[in-house]
Amino acid sequence: MLKAILKATLLAGSLDISAAFIQVYLNNKVMPSAVLKYIASAVFGKVAFEGGYGMMAWGLLFHFVIAFACAAVFFLLYSKLNFLKYSYVLNALLIALVAWVVTNLIILPLSNLPKGSFNLTKAAIAAGILFICIGLPICVLAKRYFSAEDRLRIS
Repeated sequence: MLKAILKATLLAGSLDISAAFIQVYLNNKVMPSAVLKYIASAVFGKVAFEGGYGMMAWGLLFHFVIAFACAAVFFLLYSKLNFLKYSYVLNALLIALVAWVVTNLIILPLSNLPKGSFNLTKAAIAAGILFICIGLPICVLAKRYFSAEDRLRIS
C-alpha cells in the first residue's frame, strides 16, 4: 500500500504545486521560487524569503508532506469506511474540504505566516484546486489500488 500512497502523493502533490505556480504567476506575476519560499516561511518565518535553493527545497518538502498526509489518511480510511467506495466526486470533495480546513484552520494559524483576511473568491478557487489536483487523483488511485487488491484476493 505504501507504494500506492507514494504514487498518489507524487501525482497529487505535483498537480497541486503546479496549479499554485500557475495561479500565483497569472494573478501576481510571482515566480515559483517565491511560492516555495512562502511555503517554507510557515516554519522559518521571514528568513525563508532571504534564502535560496535550500528554502525552496524546504517549501517543496513541506508541500509534499501535506500531500502525503492527505493520501495516507484517505488510503487508510478507504478500506474501513464503505461509503468511500461509491463516488469519486464526493470523495474528492471530502479530501479537498478536509485539506482546506486543516490547512486554513490549523496549519496556517500555527505557522509564522502573516494572518490575512478571509476572501471567499480565493477560498473557492483554493478549494477547487484541491478538489481537482489533490482529491481526484488520490481517490482514483485509491480505488484502483483497492480494486486490484480485491481482484487478487478473489483469484
